[in-house]
Amino acid sequence: MIKVTVVVDNSVPISAKKPFLGEHGLSLLLEMNSRKLLLDAGQSAIVVHNLSLLGVHPLQLDAIAISHGHYDHTGGLPHILRHRRKPIPIYAHTRIFGERYSVSGEGREHIGIPFTKEESISLGAEWQFKNEPVEIAPNLWFSGSMPRTTAFEKGDTKLVVCDKTGCDCQDEIPDDTALYYASDKGLVVIGGCSHSGLVNTLNRGFQITGQTRLAGWIGGTHLGPVLPTQQEISLTTLAQYSPDFVAANHCTGFEMMAELRACFGKKFIPAFVGTVIEF
Repeated sequence: MIKVTVVVDNSVPISAKKPFLGEHGLSLLLEMNSRKLLLDAGQSAIVVHNLSLLGVHPLQLDAIAISHGHYDHTGGLPHILRHRRKPIPIYAHTRIFGERYSVSGEGREHIGIPFTKEESISLGAEWQFKNEPVEIAPNLWFSGSMPRTTAFEKGDTKLVVCDKTGCDCQDEIPDDTALYYASDKGLVVIGGCSHSGLVNTLNRGFQITGQTRLAGWIGGTHLGPVLPTQQEISLTTLAQYSPDFVAANHCTGFEMMAELRACFGKKFIPAFVGTVIEF
């Protein structure tokens, strides 16, 4: 059995029993037997605050996985490391560090990791850079590189990198990764933003784990910012797998969360801060 708790998300539900804080970001706590792993770290010290309300000290974490190199998934990492004062393995893609931006009109904002690799190592980060799948706990896989096999999943055109001429071009986010859990009921996808596309992310999970049924999805989908065609085909494909639950949050956006609710009914879980999913 595995238990996943949402530590950081954009929203805190009105039903929250503790004074959790929210921010534009994502962090998920995975508990398997005596092991505790964290996927992503939000963008600030909020991750430590919310973990404490869950009764978890950063020193209790056995490992961390980072889904991709954006500030809202990595900014809280130095705070975790400072509270640990002890090294910890961190699984990530080799291309996680780099300059990347978000553009809006004439504006351009840096959205990459807000610290250097060297700074994080000095705080105790033991980077495990993996581009190939690796089993980081029993039946729990880190995806490594995500193959892009679908034609309709174009991604977010507002996310860019500078090419050699200094011009902005779309960031394909080659460091995008996910976690996959092979449960007794099928595949469970545990994602950060799924910038590679929801369907590409699903396909990679089936390939790595050998599962043929989708039990559930947890995390961001990045369906909110993409083209309507990608939204429509992604939702249709997800529905065809008939998962037991879809716990979406963060970059999914409220419009797409409403669509997921309409599609999956009570099988849809708005995965706000403090939400717990066990399977």
